[in-house]
Amino acid sequence: MEVSAQGDLANFMIPGKLVKGMGGAMDLCSNPDQTKVIVVTDHLDKSGKSKVVHRCALPLTASRAVSRIITDLAVFDVDRIGEGGLRLVELAEGCSVDELRRVTDAEFEVAEQLGSFK
Repeated sequence: MEVSAQGDLANFMIPGKLVKGMGGAMDLCSNPDQTKVIVVTDHLDKSGKSKVVHRCALPLTASRAVSRIITDLAVFDVDRIGEGGLRLVELAEGCSVDELRRVTDAEFEVAEQLGSFK
């Protein structure tokens, strides 16, 4: 539901909504130093708000666990170890960096060798 520029993941609870539980997400994210956690999601929620955020507003499933974020608009590498931050490494064809900045809550830097995908 949200992933932050620091690699935090919030994916199991929306306050005020009934959910069945968190499933295995916490287990999958429990050892990010020995595994690579990749979040694959839509870039925007149903309301048009960014799911790639500066800081998660929802309860966290895992802190500083995510290494890569793949959305329908972009692919980001996450600096989960250092000070946090996103690096745009691929951009969807037809989407510009300026357009992506407008729809992304989190700030990001752009890789020198920016790839693209369909």
